[in-house]
Amino acid sequence: MKETLHLYFTSDLHSHFENWPKIMHDIKERTYKHQFDQEFYMLFDNGDHLDRSHPITEASLGSDNVTLLNEAKFNVATLGNNEGITLPSDKLYHLYDEAQFDVVCANVEPKYEANPKWLKPYKIYETPSGIKIGVLGLTAPFQAFYEKLGWQTHDPFDMLKEYYNEIRKQTDVFVLLSHLGINSDESIAEQFDIDVIMGGHTHHLLRQGQHHFGTLITAVGKHGYYYGAISLTFDHQAQKVINSDGHAVKIENEADDQASLHLLQELNDSAKSKLNREIANLSRPYPINWLQETPLMKAFVNTLRKWTKSDCAMLNSGVLLNGFEKGTVTRGDVHQSCPHPMNPCTMVLTGRELIETVRMFEQDRFIEFELKGLGFRGKQIGKMVYSNIELDYHHDTNYVETVYVNGEKVDPHETFTVATADTFSFPWLVPPISSVKDKHYFLPEFLRDILEECLSTLN
Repeated sequence: MKETLHLYFTSDLHSHFENWPKIMHDIKERTYKHQFDQEFYMLFDNGDHLDRSHPITEASLGSDNVTLLNEAKFNVATLGNNEGITLPSDKLYHLYDEAQFDVVCANVEPKYEANPKWLKPYKIYETPSGIKIGVLGLTAPFQAFYEKLGWQTHDPFDMLKEYYNEIRKQTDVFVLLSHLGINSDESIAEQFDIDVIMGGHTHHLLRQGQHHFGTLITAVGKHGYYYGAISLTFDHQAQKVINSDGHAVKIENEADDQASLHLLQELNDSAKSKLNREIANLSRPYPINWLQETPLMKAFVNTLRKWTKSDCAMLNSGVLLNGFEKGTVTRGDVHQSCPHPMNPCTMVLTGRELIETVRMFEQDRFIEFELKGLGFRGKQIGKMVYSNIELDYHHDTNYVETVYVNGEKVDPHETFTVATADTFSFPWLVPPISSVKDKHYFLPEFLRDILEECLSTLN
């Protein structure tokens, strides 16, 4: 006897709720048919469903994302880095208290207290015909961020090794929810006998699933423009999967599920109310310009320096998406201007590293760079604005000849504590800091928390 199992998954939605009703319309159409035909199916989310760049998620700190998954009757989810490191520790601890689905993640746990009741490394499900399906979750181990929240991560490969035989002995089908990225997925497929890997984190899109060393690897990109549809043919006599197929389903031309639309409108109305708290009353407008230093950006970066108690600070103008009008400024206004899930960060740089970093920041190609990811949700990086840093340029060029901190020429061998956004602490984006080890991340504060403090002091 042969039986087909139907698995559907979302990944890296990042609170792009405009696509959620379309996803749900198509999934509901498919699952209604499976119910009629008495076929087995499951719904999965592979992490980063939430993103605090959206007002609904910001106002609810992710609980409304859980509501959406509950209403859609998902079966199981894993943690992405946006669930894991963009919420205050206690909010993460209780994020899934009301979840009507299982949460599996084998390589993250609280550091100082017992696991929350919802967190399990894996879960085993049984179909009406007796097929046992094991589902294990793994997420990107951003330990430097997790430890600031009182959580700890473990190497995902080590945890997979720890649980692999335990799961295999109990199950007929092994499904991995992997919020690790395509390279890790391929490495896992080479080392372990896993039936399906639902991939994500690196936002890669596999329109057609790929068979790699016998494992079906699937991925659906980002922001909900696709969801995943997988079919597994299980041979009851052989007690194994004999055929697997998966593809990414494009939802661009799909109709909207009306129930999802209605729920999102309710959640949006609630978010607006929560974010309506006044945080400042400005006596004049404060516009922004991504290519020039403005009074608002200067005040913002000065506040960052003082808040972090640093020698100097730097922030990119593109971090503010809009300025502020005269009068009342609410939490919602601040969130709209600075929606990024970016944390304040300090690094101890040598004078040489600081000079080379500033020279890179002052290049037109960096200012105009349209950065995607690393927490940045803007259009382009924009001009870097400095606090307690002054620059001398070569005449008629934008080449930085001399950098001054606190009015004194920077000695290449001296060290400086520099405050910025965590985005600029990653060496692949800023190569001059590739050897820097002394970095400090401020969590759970976001840049917009510093912006709120800045605005409250303006007159």
